[in-house]
Amino acid sequence: MSDGKQAILEISAKAAAAQNTPGTPLIDIRTAVESQAGMPAGALPTRTEELLEQCRSMDGGSHPSGFVMCVEGIRSLRLVKQLHAEGFTGFRSVEGGFLAWQAAGLPLSSPAALGEEQAQRYARHLVMPQVGPEGQRKLLDSSVLLAGLGGLNSPAALYLAAAGVGRLGLLDDDRVERSNLQRQIIHGEAALGAAKPQSASQRITDLNPDVAAVIIERRLDEDNAEELLQGWDVVIDGTDNFPARYALNDACNRLSIPLVYGAVMRFQGQVSVFDGSPCFRCLMPESPPEQDIPGCSEAGVLGVMPGIVGTLQASEAIKILLGLGRSLGGRLLMIDALN
Repeated sequence: MSDGKQAILEISAKAAAAQNTPGTPLIDIRTAVESQAGMPAGALPTRTEELLEQCRSMDGGSHPSGFVMCVEGIRSLRLVKQLHAEGFTGFRSVEGGFLAWQAAGLPLSSPAALGEEQAQRYARHLVMPQVGPEGQRKLLDSSVLLAGLGGLNSPAALYLAAAGVGRLGLLDDDRVERSNLQRQIIHGEAALGAAKPQSASQRITDLNPDVAAVIIERRLDEDNAEELLQGWDVVIDGTDNFPARYALNDACNRLSIPLVYGAVMRFQGQVSVFDGSPCFRCLMPESPPEQDIPGCSEAGVLGVMPGIVGTLQASEAIKILLGLGRSLGGRLLMIDALN
C-alpha cells in the first residue's frame, strides 16, 4: 500500500483529538474488556457491526464521517477499508489506536473501574453510547426501593438487578403462597411460606452478586413511609392497596424522590412517573369506595400483565437513574392487552 493511500485511510491520534466534533466523532470499537484501560475523552463506544449497520441504513445523500479507534489501529484500519469500499469515505482509522492516544498523553475520561467479570456481565451496556462505562458505574452507585414484592416488582427487581443497580430495597411483610407464583416470578416452589424479601434476596444475589439486597420485612403505612423511603434514589410502587399508594406518594413528594407507579387488573395495566407535579393524588384525588375496588383474588389478573407493567417500571427507573430520554412524568400509559 502506498503512503498516499495510507494518508487517506489513517489519521494521527493528536489530529483525531483536535478534529473530534459531533459531526466527525471519535468512534471507539474496542471491546468492553479492552475499554477498561480507559476511554478517550469524547469517544463514542460502538461495535463494528453497529457502525456498519448505521452507515448502510442511511439514505444516499448522507455522508457519515468519523475517526475509528481500536487498541493498536489494526482492526480500525481494516474496518475503515471496508467502509471506503462500500462508499463511506469520510472515515479514518486512528493510527496506533488507543496505545498511541495514551502515548501522546491525550485526555481520558475517568475510567469506570469495572472488574473483568463486570465488563463481561455488562458488555451490552458498555457498548451503548447512552450508557457506557460511566453510565454503568452510575447504575452500580444507585439505589431503588421496591415497595411490595408481588407481581409488579418481581420483574422490576430482576431486571434492575440484572442491569447492575447497586442497591435494591426489598420492602414487604407478606409470605410466598402458591397462588402468587402465577405472576410473581421472582419466587418459586422452594420459597413457599418464606418471607417475600428473603425469597427475593436469594434470587437477586444468584442473578447478580454485585447487587446489595436490603431486606425490609415491614408493612408500609403513612406513619412509617417517610422513614422507610429516606436515602433511596427512586421508588417503584408495587403495592396493591390505596392507603399504601397514597403513603408512598406523599412521602416521595416530601422527600423529592421520583416514584414510578404501576397498576394492573385482569387484562389492563397503567404506568406513570410522579416526580414533582402532577402526582398520584392528581390522578386519583380520593380512594374509591372499598366495594368498588376488587382485589386481585376477586377480579383476577392475566399472569403476564404484571410482567409487562413491571418491566416498563424498571425501564422508567433506569432512565431516571441515568438521566436519559423522556420519562412518563405527567403522562399515563394505559395498556389494554385484550383489545
